[in-house]
Amino acid sequence: MKTTQAARLAAALMLPAVLAQAAPPRAVPVQVGGSVEWDACGSSGRVRGLKADGDGFLAVRAGPGADYRMLDKLGNGRLVYLCGSRGGWTAVVYAAPGADASECGVSGAIAEVEIYRGPCRSGWVNTTWIEVVAG
Repeated sequence: MKTTQAARLAAALMLPAVLAQAAPPRAVPVQVGGSVEWDACGSSGRVRGLKADGDGFLAVRAGPGADYRMLDKLGNGRLVYLCGSRGGWTAVVYAAPGADASECGVSGAIAEVEIYRGPCRSGWVNTTWIEVVAG
């Protein structure tokens, strides 16, 4: 009986470590604003260079890295607002397909830095696949 109890105790002690390894990192929200003179997201860009024989999409992630949860997929030609960067990752805000990107609320000034809460979508993308088109 002692061997069974010891095995259960060992498994219970290992469980938090196993769960911690499996869980993705905490989300890093996209931040916008910080100026009374400049747009909340200073540039805009376009997804480009995705290969037809590859995945065919650019993953939008919950934070700046491939370990973060995937939130969405963007294809070539998709327009995004560029709101910041960290390493090789860019924070973006973008409209849903068929929606008007001008309603995202980031093409004007926002005095204080704040977490973007909509109405459009936001996340992080690998900078390699973004071409700056304005700003």
